[in-house]
Amino acid sequence: MPRQPGVRPLRLLLVAGARPNFMKVAPLLREFRRRPVRFSARLLHTGQHYDEAMSDVFFEELGIGRPEIHLGVGSGSHAVQTARIMERFEQVLGQERPDWVVVVGDVNSTAACALVAAKMTPPVKVAHVEAGLRSRDRRMPEEINRIVTDALSDLLFTTSADADRNLAAEGVDRRRVHRVGNVMIDTLKRFVGRSNGSDVVRRLGIAPPFALLTLHRPSNVDDRATLKRILEGLGRIGQEVPILFPAHPRTIKMMREFGARAEEVPGLRIVSPLGYLDFLHLQKRAALVLTDSGGIQEEASILGVPCLTLRENTERPVTVRHGTNRLVGSDTRAIAREGLRALRMGRTRRRRIPLWDGRAAVRIADVFAALHRNS
Repeated sequence: MPRQPGVRPLRLLLVAGARPNFMKVAPLLREFRRRPVRFSARLLHTGQHYDEAMSDVFFEELGIGRPEIHLGVGSGSHAVQTARIMERFEQVLGQERPDWVVVVGDVNSTAACALVAAKMTPPVKVAHVEAGLRSRDRRMPEEINRIVTDALSDLLFTTSADADRNLAAEGVDRRRVHRVGNVMIDTLKRFVGRSNGSDVVRRLGIAPPFALLTLHRPSNVDDRATLKRILEGLGRIGQEVPILFPAHPRTIKMMREFGARAEEVPGLRIVSPLGYLDFLHLQKRAALVLTDSGGIQEEASILGVPCLTLRENTERPVTVRHGTNRLVGSDTRAIAREGLRALRMGRTRRRRIPLWDGRAAVRIADVFAALHRNS
């Protein structure tokens, strides 16, 4: 494509901070880099997830290379971590001066970088990918991050119709909202075939049927009584099938503090955090997925795997209406009842979720290209 006279590429700075972000920025970077005449895209990693198992391996597997900029903020309380990100990101923005800051998801890095960009002099425009999701539960730090980021964003890219409705109810100008689909599913569809080559089943010495568990949210793992209820429910499922648990380091820490011994939970097997391809390989083959993660609700729905969400609410209701997801909270009986029911029923036919077709990043790039042409 010939360069238009007097038109330079749009400078985009993409922000990733935590493990779920990496699968979201990968298709965006790939699509922006596919159009070098239109876009100049750089990746910034805040370091919110900072060890190799939680970040570096993902950049390698997803084929996007090492980030050009790394803030190295590390762990800390929400306030400490957010403050570090803001302080260091402000310096980067002063040097880089991109046309747009593109943030994804709902982690501390998302809100912190959006806030810094909006308060620069002059402001740097913010685009939020995965905008409009709402759980209606402000006890969740992620819900605060979503609300703040959407309020500051100049462009809001949504995954589903309910997200559009949420933004309209909050008074967001609909001209700034673009429903594009789900970039997480772009990555899943690109790599699901490649994940078949993983040897993780052999390495772990496990065979179907098995369940797959993720558990990390503070509301679940920071409260002794809540964690105890969940583990008791898991134990009843574990009497039927083994439960593979690639454990978040923070969850292991809290289990130790509470004296919760994994070996006392029937069928529960803790393994180290897994790379994306290994986890996708297991998820595709699991008889049941149990999670408190948002993205895994989405992936399970596309893969057709029964999913129990260990939360009272979800910001992704489309996975309940159209997908395979059920909310069970931390209730021992509900976890056991629905888990055993899912194992008996097996996989059921799922409904197609509109625009979750692997082309969300293409649509996002098209929106940016059209805005740039008309500016």
